[in-house]
Amino acid sequence: MDWESPLSWDADSAVDTIARLARDGKAEVPVYAIGADRRVATRPFEVTGSSFFVAEGIFAAEIVAECRRRDLLAGAYALRRPRGATFVRRLARDLSEQRKAPQVLIRRGVALLRAEPAVLRRQTGLGAEAARAGEVLRRVARLAGHPHQHQ
Repeated sequence: MDWESPLSWDADSAVDTIARLARDGKAEVPVYAIGADRRVATRPFEVTGSSFFVAEGIFAAEIVAECRRRDLLAGAYALRRPRGATFVRRLARDLSEQRKAPQVLIRRGVALLRAEPAVLRRQTGLGAEAARAGEVLRRVARLAGHPHQHQ
């Protein structure tokens, strides 16, 4: 299974889960074991009492159009970060979590570093807006009713 491919992801289930969260404030969400390359369980997740929530992930742009069609979307963003910083953060996380053998993680990290511009182009082509993390945080804070919050 190529976990870097959107074909490894159940987009219909993701949209249905978002719809349940928006409607009921709770849903069962998947638990993945990256080292095992598969979903291993589900767990309850609640957003009760919130007027909106943030869903994120490498494949989030894949469902932007359907979420828009269902009126479930307040915004869609693809993070634009310095590629080197993303590489270092990802490698540090993956090594600390022992997700795979170090050689595999380094090879994967270099491949993702090279592919990042194409990934961003694909995400924006699917309807996400490229933005830096600080700008996304400010926009989400405004949606939450905190217009002066800065991070």
